[in-house]
Parts: sequence; structure tokens; C-alpha cells
Amino acid sequence: MNRWIRKALVAVLAVAAATAAQAQFPSKTVKLVVAFPPGGSTDTTARLIAPKLAEKWGHAVVVENKPGAAANIGTDYVAKSEPDGTTMLLATTAIAISAVVYEKLNYDALRDLAPVTLVSTIPNVLVVNNEVPARDIKAFIAYAKANPGKLNFAAPGAASGQRLTFELIKQLTGTDIVMVPYKGGAPAVQATMAGETQAMIVNVVEAASLVQGGKLRALAATTASRSPLLPDVPTLAETVAPGIDASVWQGVLVPSGTPPAVIAKINADVAAALNAPDVRARLTQLGMTIQTGSPEAFGRFLREEITTWGKVAKAANVKVE
Repeated sequence: MNRWIRKALVAVLAVAAATAAQAQFPSKTVKLVVAFPPGGSTDTTARLIAPKLAEKWGHAVVVENKPGAAANIGTDYVAKSEPDGTTMLLATTAIAISAVVYEKLNYDALRDLAPVTLVSTIPNVLVVNNEVPARDIKAFIAYAKANPGKLNFAAPGAASGQRLTFELIKQLTGTDIVMVPYKGGAPAVQATMAGETQAMIVNVVEAASLVQGGKLRALAATTASRSPLLPDVPTLAETVAPGIDASVWQGVLVPSGTPPAVIAKINADVAAALNAPDVRARLTQLGMTIQTGSPEAFGRFLREEITTWGKVAKAANVKVE
């Protein structure tokens, strides 16, 4: 009987401690770190939800941009921060890419960071220069197979998510298309429009404006479903690469060791912020699909992403020393 009483007491104390942790969080200003420069889609998301969280928590939530080294500077900063929930990372697909292409990192994404929630996904689109003779994705793949090594694709960095997405397409379709790296997305787009390269992967918002402006031609979305921003553009899955579903995603992580109760509170409050009508409307306008869920679900998703891109990177021999 005494043993059962002790167990019950421990359980009650654990619940009380968790309740106290939630009640006390946060006790100071919270930093929401974005590992990219201001102005991008991740920065926009952060600046939309930060005021909602500040209102909910009664403390300022400051967006801090810490760009550099393919998002690894900001990620490493959060990984080494105090595990109290007051330093959060709004991560992207880049964290999974870095985990598999960098031979040396100062942090381990799965060991040093704790998942809180997935935030959103956004489709990528394969676009081509207007001079490319193929008018649809099936014709493009057929043309690439008939001309191995003669087509080029632009990538905003040799170890970028866009590069690995194109490598995945090549692996699934058995094509030989040569990667040409550029220092950022803008130079890569300019090169493709100018005909220096024939194709590239861009996010659906940028793709929509380029296609509607007649500057590039969209052939296929990389996600399982078509994007509402380009509803007439088929997916790779329904045409030449069944099963492919590759998107850009955003998610919140905190340093490992952050109390589970604090993680649960951040999870719930971020979901509420994302579902505020004004936030949801703006993110939808940017082509994003809000995708919230439990910390456990996001953890599984992150592990699956690392596994998937690890296989692609290994097959394509993509690595950074």
C-alpha cells in the first residue's frame, strides 16, 4: 500500500511541477530566431506569429535574424541556448539538409534540439527557360533522356534544398542534368531566365510571379497535391515520378532539455497564433499550408526528412566539408 501511495504522490508532484512550469513560462523576453536575413518567407512567418505570442504570454517576443552558413549559425545559436523555452528557432528544410550534407557541424539537430511543432509547408515548382522546347514535364524528361548531360539546372548553392530536390527528380526519372551552383536564389533565377541554365526549382510564390509574368515556364509541382497558386500545373507525382512529395517546410524547435510542459505550452500557443484569421490569410496568400501537430509528430517528420535527404545526398555524392 505504501508503495502505491508513494507512486501516486510522485505522479501528483509531477503534474504540479508541470503545471507550475507552464504557469511561469515565460518569465522574460522570448527570442524567436530566424536563421535567414529579413524579408524572406521564414522571417515573414516569424513576424506574423511573434505579436500573437507576445499578447498571449505578456512578454515581448523578439524576432532575431541570425543568417549565415546555410542557416547553421542561427541553428547552432539556439542549440546552445538555455533550455527554458525563451530561445526558439523557426527552422526550415535547411536543418534536415545540413544534417546530411555537412561533414562537420557544431550541433546535432536530433540530439541538441527538441521539436515543438511543424508550422507550414510550401510547394516547390520545376520551372524552365522559355527557350526549352519541352512544353510539359513528360516532354522535358523525354528530352533530358535523349540529351544526357546537355541540360543544366541552376541551384542557389551546391548543398541547397533546391539542389537536392532536383537531384531527387533526376534519380527517380533516370535523367542526367548538370547542376550549376549560384550564390543565392536571385542569381540562379536570373541565370535561368537568361538561358545560362535551362531549369531550376523555386518555391511556388516566386514561381507564380515568374510564370504569370512570362519570364519562365512552370512544368510541375514537387508536392503530392497541386498548388492553388498554380492549379493548372501538374505534380511530378501524377506525371513522371509517382510518390514524390518534396516541400519547403517551417517548424519550431527549442534547445534539448526544455521542460516538456513548456514545450506543450509553446506548441499550443503557436498553433493558436497560426490559426488567427489574419495570420492564416497572409500565409495562405504566400502559398503556405499551415501544418501544426504534436511535438512527437514533428520529431518523426524531422527524422524522416533527414533519412530521405540523406539517401538523396549519398546517391548524388553531395557533401560539404
